[in-house]
Amino acid sequence: MDFERLQKQFDFILEMDKEKQVLRQTHIHGYERQETDAEHAWHMALMTMLLSEYANEEIDVLHTIEMLLIHDLVEVDAGDTYAYDDAGNASKAEREQAAADRIYGLLPEDQGKRLRALWDEFEAGKTPEAKFAHVMDNIQPMMLNAANDGRDWKRHGVHVAQVLKRNEHTSEGSEILWNYAREHYIQPNIHSGNLMQ
Repeated sequence: MDFERLQKQFDFILEMDKEKQVLRQTHIHGYERQETDAEHAWHMALMTMLLSEYANEEIDVLHTIEMLLIHDLVEVDAGDTYAYDDAGNASKAEREQAAADRIYGLLPEDQGKRLRALWDEFEAGKTPEAKFAHVMDNIQPMMLNAANDGRDWKRHGVHVAQVLKRNEHTSEGSEILWNYAREHYIQPNIHSGNLMQ
């Protein structure tokens, strides 16, 4: 029994408990509080289980879920960067790379390399699984914004052009889900004034 390996695994698991305290800008549906990164990851994993049939290409669902569960762990160190925060996004890649080095380096080498490879795959966004993971990552907060009458878009003065720019590649993972989101989440919030023109 390799107790050093087991200790590293449990140390990592406990360290990642901090993800439950990383607040995102999006509020959970029907409540006054913001969601955490951990809640966001769980929600996207559930969405992937239910919506994978709408991927443009066949995907490995478990692989996609693994990617979604670990891709925001870097925010334990780097913090959540709001999608429409230009200043924060300017340093995001550098902060997250440093975080990935430390966080995935806590694990036994083989597992650290595997999780880092999953994170790199998500960031590159080239595989069918990564493309679909990005669909989940973009549509989940959009769905919550729409369900909450656009409150976070209004609070931050988000323009429709910003939402469209953020989603310029979403259709590459799922044209069906992008069309659905545009029709059910974006357009109604343009008409109601929750998204600025």
